Amino acid sequence: MKSIYKITIFLLAVIVLAACSRKKNTFLNRNAHAVSAEYNALYNGGVAYDQGKETLSLTYRDNFWEILPVERIELNEENALPGQSKDANFNKAEEKAVKAIQKHAMYIDGKEYNPQIDEAYMLLGKSRYYDSRFIPALDAFNFILDKYPTSNNINNAKVWKAKTNIRLSNEEGALESLQKMFKEEALEEDVVGDAAAMMAQAYINLDSIAEALPYMKMAASNSRDKELKGRYLYIKGQLYNQLGLKDSANMAFDEVIDLNRKSPRVYMINAYIEKAKNFDYDKEDRVAFLELLQDLEEDRENRPFLDKIYHQIGEYYRVNKSIDTAVTYYNKSIQSYKEDRVLQSKNYQTLAEINFDHAEYKIAGAYYDSTLTNLEEKSRPWRRIKKKRENLDDVIKYEDIATTNDSIIRIANMSETEQRTFFTEYTEKLKAQAIKDSIANAETAEGIANQEFYNKKETGTTKPGGKFYFYTASTVSYGKQEFRKIWGERKLEDNWRRSSKQSSLENIDDIVVATENPISKNEIYNVESYLSRIPKEKVVIDSIVKDRNFAYYQLGLIYKEKFKEYNLAANRLETLLGYQPEERLVLPSKYNLYKIYEILENNALATQYKNDVLNNHSDSRYAEILRNPNSSLATDESSPEFKYKALYKDFEASRYQQVIDKADEYITIYNGNDIVPKLELLKATAIGRQQGFEAYKKALNFISLTYPNDDEGKQAQDIYTNVLPKLADTAFVNDEESSSFKLVYQFRADEQQAATDLEKKLEKAIAFYKYTNMDVSLDFYTPGVVFVVVHGLNTKLGARGFGEQLKDHKDYKILKEHFEISTPNYKTIQIHKNLDAYLNTKA
Repeated sequence: MKSIYKITIFLLAVIVLAACSRKKNTFLNRNAHAVSAEYNALYNGGVAYDQGKETLSLTYRDNFWEILPVERIELNEENALPGQSKDANFNKAEEKAVKAIQKHAMYIDGKEYNPQIDEAYMLLGKSRYYDSRFIPALDAFNFILDKYPTSNNINNAKVWKAKTNIRLSNEEGALESLQKMFKEEALEEDVVGDAAAMMAQAYINLDSIAEALPYMKMAASNSRDKELKGRYLYIKGQLYNQLGLKDSANMAFDEVIDLNRKSPRVYMINAYIEKAKNFDYDKEDRVAFLELLQDLEEDRENRPFLDKIYHQIGEYYRVNKSIDTAVTYYNKSIQSYKEDRVLQSKNYQTLAEINFDHAEYKIAGAYYDSTLTNLEEKSRPWRRIKKKRENLDDVIKYEDIATTNDSIIRIANMSETEQRTFFTEYTEKLKAQAIKDSIANAETAEGIANQEFYNKKETGTTKPGGKFYFYTASTVSYGKQEFRKIWGERKLEDNWRRSSKQSSLENIDDIVVATENPISKNEIYNVESYLSRIPKEKVVIDSIVKDRNFAYYQLGLIYKEKFKEYNLAANRLETLLGYQPEERLVLPSKYNLYKIYEILENNALATQYKNDVLNNHSDSRYAEILRNPNSSLATDESSPEFKYKALYKDFEASRYQQVIDKADEYITIYNGNDIVPKLELLKATAIGRQQGFEAYKKALNFISLTYPNDDEGKQAQDIYTNVLPKLADTAFVNDEESSSFKLVYQFRADEQQAATDLEKKLEKAIAFYKYTNMDVSLDFYTPGVVFVVVHGLNTKLGARGFGEQLKDHKDYKILKEHFEISTPNYKTIQIHKNLDAYLNTKA
């Protein structure tokens, strides 16, 4: 028996060893390796693969404001190092697939006999795909197509290869292969659905929406997976919307809604929202539509989607001009935030626009700030809102000036009796409100005092190492206030904490009396304090009027040019003309009103202002533009562009005072034109060259604050912040540290001809000595001083020697006093205009 047992064991071992062979094509070998591959390596690899996909799916958030991608998954397509995996699950799935291929493949005489190996290659390719390693994934799918032409996975491999090509932005290659597959193969229903979906995605990527639509229909009708079916139907509706076919889009969204719980609820809710966006307020039943939105709001299952529902209800009320109710729902949507940053940005932007339309510019600015925080930085919407927000700073500034100055002027124009009556009524209202607030605070304190032992929390406000409590009056005052808030009015006596010791606050008259004493001493409630501040001098009032008028003019241009709010622009400019402003604002206001009414297609008013300019200002540049609208302003000698170019030539010629004077003149003439910041910057540079560092710094600061949104303002701010600090040092460097020196002759400004003559004589001397590395220039220093400078000397002694040589030369005899200076120190005296300080250091 023992021998039989041993023989049996031996034979079984031989059979097992024979079955392990991958080189013999036997029934036993094929099935042994197939079973081992399927139920060991591929099973474990499949589990890891499914876990990786689930993780990707859970972290993905759809953006329903754009056409959804066919695959509900976001892949990190940043390039990884060769062989590097981004996800441990997909790494494990890949390892198991490779293990199945290496240990169980039976590739004999050019043919694979293990029916599980193509599955292993599919797992390998899909794992690499979801790990964003598309080239290696493509290799795996190509291997199946090349080596396993009879595999039942051949069409799946073609679809996955097309998917991979789409990820690699090779949509044309993907479409070509899938179209060929549709023509040549008899496909199963699920393969048709997957292939059609990927063709639709390829066309969407190529922005060929019309071509994508029939394939998305095919994908939806052939999908067995209800989740995918709901997604495909929703995308179909989005494509119809893109093509402007709202009725067809609504039918597709109705199909999504009809799936109800068979598909994820997120598709159904967003289908309702898309239908709501397509609602025709002129033709359809508004009452029924509102009832539908309210039903969605009240359905408990829709709580995760209340942000979207509230926003859409807000849109309904906004369209129906119920702005207050709309604002309420937009705020509800904000409070119900569910990670949809695009929706949140739209809520804030809409509230910003509502406040802007109601002239609440500061509030609008705050909402625009919140809008920006919810947009992707540097994106096109972000840049658009950012620019609008920056422009709003100017609106806030000038609207405040206009409103404040209007009020001051209105009060200043009242009689003394009217002024006193006005401020008496105003201060009485303030007093009444102050008393009301005091009573409310006292009643609150009494309510707290009625609690026998108030559960006071330790606030830990004592600062370690601080001064003694009663040394600081503000601290004592705060302490008393906090005590009353917690305990109410209590007398200083034993057992003060007991409720029987509380003071009665029932006599409201006592409270009023108690609050009147500080009110009577506070100038906020004193009529005389207001009357004393009313401007009476004509010069002061004229200045306020001038600032008010300029603010209205600026507002008209800002609304016209930057916001395209033409009605607001017209209102501000019309108001300005009604104030009969200074002459320099009248003509540009009329011209801009003509342009505004032309845009608004108000031909009567456009013609009125055009004729006004032509008849009453016929010699002006604006009249010339109206008479010759097609003339080139850039070459017109009366244009600001031409003036600027001419002025820049004066700057290059060192005629700095002329540049400054002319720039001031042009800034006044072209006030409100885009050329003004350019003129300001050119003027600032001329001031810097003429007057030095501090004057330049002051001029740049003015530009950066006055024109912060213009390129010149930003350039001025950059120079002020980054360049000027490097030039601020007035100290001189040691001559030993420099390898470049200059020989300088100093002249008064009225000695210009003598300076020019010396410049020519020096040029001849340099040519005579053949000093090819030296040259001469006539440099501006200050309005009263110019320099003739010899450049290109290597040492201070060399510069001095050259000067002495020219003194003694019989042909030149240059006896003019001179000094030597290193190039860095010459730069310093030009920047800071501190020549005397330099000469004193060398004395």
